[in-house]
Amino acid sequence: MNLKTPTPSLLFFSSFPRSRTTSLHSPMASTLALPLSHSSDPTTSSSADLDDLVCCDGQKRVQPLETPSFCSESPSRSLNGGESRIERAWDHWKRLGRPKLIVAPMVDNSELPFRLLCRKYGAEAAYTPMLHSRIFTETEKYRNLEFTTCKEDRPLFVQFCANDPDILLEAAKRVEPYCDYVDINLGCPQRIAKRGNYGAFLMDNLPLVKSLVEKLALNLEVPVSCKIRLFPNLQDTINYARMLEEAGCSLLAVHGRTRDEKDGRKIRANWSSIKAVKESVRIPVLANGNIRHMDDVHRCLAETGVEGVLSAETLLENPAVFAGYRTAEWVAGSEESFVDGKLDQADLLVEYLQLCEQYPVPWRMIRAHVHKMLGEWFRIQPQVREDLNAQSTLTFEFLYGLVDQLRELGVRIPLYLKDDHVSEVSTADSLDTSTS
Repeated sequence: MNLKTPTPSLLFFSSFPRSRTTSLHSPMASTLALPLSHSSDPTTSSSADLDDLVCCDGQKRVQPLETPSFCSESPSRSLNGGESRIERAWDHWKRLGRPKLIVAPMVDNSELPFRLLCRKYGAEAAYTPMLHSRIFTETEKYRNLEFTTCKEDRPLFVQFCANDPDILLEAAKRVEPYCDYVDINLGCPQRIAKRGNYGAFLMDNLPLVKSLVEKLALNLEVPVSCKIRLFPNLQDTINYARMLEEAGCSLLAVHGRTRDEKDGRKIRANWSSIKAVKESVRIPVLANGNIRHMDDVHRCLAETGVEGVLSAETLLENPAVFAGYRTAEWVAGSEESFVDGKLDQADLLVEYLQLCEQYPVPWRMIRAHVHKMLGEWFRIQPQVREDLNAQSTLTFEFLYGLVDQLRELGVRIPLYLKDDHVSEVSTADSLDTSTS
């Protein structure tokens, strides 16, 4: 199996030195409980949350990446002439290679090192975590802390939450040279989004949603995408999707649950509704929900007709999902034959930590990934988890030692591959060797 290994080429937005700072998603960032127009600066908190420290000091600074070449007219530009706009949306998608396997936007979790790890194991595109458009425009520290990328990090969707078209455009202008879509978060169902008047709660104000999309579509060189949830009524969802397309959206990602259906483990995503949306619009559509392993990917593509799928929670536990690996949970009871894939979540965690040493992020993000990837391991040796939780300050030395400790205690939970998948990989590897 040819797994891609990224090489360092890190982009920051300025040479502002990284220091203790408050993140959009940190408990310290209390401004998110208020409307987006609130003017307080989340980086001025005097609280000393050590997990908000960046994991490495002494960042090397590099020149900004070259601005990519797009067609002379953005897929979203010129809202008149619908057919040519639709054609440009498809041309752009095809130039990106029509990615099917995509890392979903995840709060504090789809940061650069994790995106690169998922790309190594089969992901073909990725979203950033949701960025707060107002704070992004106002605060250099926030921009430096929350958005980094590199030349290997493509295709890339940069996602913003917003409720002001002008502020959203200002934020989008800052990232458009470094991404392939600017995405509007219209799907966040959390209480914080309700208080801040963004995400799925903008479904109650469709004229505002339309103005956000139109503002970007008429003023950006890169296309605009939107990520939405379902209305309880299917026809309302179809009308919503058509409105977004008419407003200039060039790609639509549909989470197959409603705003009130927040528990993805208990409530299955509605693929039939996603299919209905796909059949009602002319732009590329992606599906989000119920992706636990590659069999789900194939079924979703077949049942919905969408161009690609997004995965979130499953990738957090197993970043190698898109390479065909699955956890024991999705092997038990299967009639198919599976074998030890010679890879486990501790291996993936070590690779993730190595990427974090190259591409530093706040420790809170690293801590969250450790818990997600090693959750089942900690259930076998809970005292190791207690040792982790007792650490107010993390270090790479401690985390590598934690993995070694689990190994020494005899803990190993393999990731599995289908028996026929292993045969295909072995054949491909032997062909590569014979032709090299």
